[in-house]
Amino acid sequence: MRDWISEKSRPAESGGPTVKEMPAQKESLDALIDEIGKVIKGKDEVIKLSLVALIARGHLLIEDVPGIGKTTLANALSRALDLSFHRIQFTSDLLPSDVIGISLFNQRTSEFEWKPGPIFANIVLADEINRATPKTQSSLLEAMGEEQVTSEGVTRPLPDPFMVVATQNPAEHHGTYPLPESQLDRFMLRLHVGYPNSTQEKELIQDRAISDPIDTVERVMGKTDLLAAQECAASVRVHEALIDYLLKIVDLTRQNPQIELGVSPRGALSLISSAKALATIEGRDYCIADDIKRLVLPCFAHRVVISSSSSKLNRRSQEANKILIEIVQSVEVPV
Repeated sequence: MRDWISEKSRPAESGGPTVKEMPAQKESLDALIDEIGKVIKGKDEVIKLSLVALIARGHLLIEDVPGIGKTTLANALSRALDLSFHRIQFTSDLLPSDVIGISLFNQRTSEFEWKPGPIFANIVLADEINRATPKTQSSLLEAMGEEQVTSEGVTRPLPDPFMVVATQNPAEHHGTYPLPESQLDRFMLRLHVGYPNSTQEKELIQDRAISDPIDTVERVMGKTDLLAAQECAASVRVHEALIDYLLKIVDLTRQNPQIELGVSPRGALSLISSAKALATIEGRDYCIADDIKRLVLPCFAHRVVISSSSSKLNRRSQEANKILIEIVQSVEVPV
């Protein structure tokens, strides 16, 4: 497919990334992907899309079977970027105050003192999020939507940058509370890691025999570098023809008789933001149609509700992917 805009014909906008800055950003981000790739073998696309969510100031849902590196991915991302990291193990008895924090009475001072919860970190891993009750799940809504939490009438800002990485096992349903559509819509992207091939798994076993590879992850970029990348992504240009292309896809999800609930306006905004982040990682200051097509499934599949939806999340996911692929193929690509 031919790019509809020539890279050489794109002068840098005032205040946006310059021609010299974009290659420098790409070099740093490539090094970051390589560093995380030391522990997440053969999953460069998953690492890149995780980085897309972070640069686009979004949140990530990783849905896959246990033991394939979901937690390791989040931890490696925080280490390579030198960001604070907290892991929350979601269980049925977890309370909202266990996530957000609570005020405790100090007998020495006779005053209540705020004790922040694990949500106050740059990267928060919500492990097995579907094991918590809906009340506890909903405690993340304000944090994910507005990067702040309110407790006891006081609103407190969260660290910047901030990203929630949630995991869930699609094959297990006993003792779980499926995420409602309103919660799923808060996640910018949903990813599936998948099993490594035999060569990669052999390397993984050999590496673990010596030490935990996560301890070898080194700092590649810092918080300031990440914030700069986020600013670059925000200034990436999206041509009106690409916006029309995206809206045609969105509109077809709302008209398709197989889909009960189509993509929301938040979903459309999420795809635009993630496409701009992907362009930044690829070293461009503009988006192309391939960016949109590449992100339709990870951005939209968890947002649509299939009419013939099964109680099994993995089957519903497969049906959503199939329908979205058919929709994308039916829309003419702008050239």
